[in-house]
Amino acid sequence: MDLVLLRVVDAMRSIAVINEGSTVRKMLDHLGESTRPPRSAPARGPPLWQPLQPNHPESDRLLAPPSPGR
Repeated sequence: MDLVLLRVVDAMRSIAVINEGSTVRKMLDHLGESTRPPRSAPARGPPLWQPLQPNHPESDRLLAPPSPGR
């Protein structure tokens, strides 16, 4: 498996794979990083908006396709 960094043109090679969870935890603890996965964000509902009515004062501008200059 080769890794390529964004700022480095040369490819990097993997020299080790760590499969033991206890070893990974020790390394993260030594680096001061959390060993717990991040919390999931709560689910959210759909956006709260009202459909645009055809007689809305801005309906022509908001419903028009974008102009080529934008």
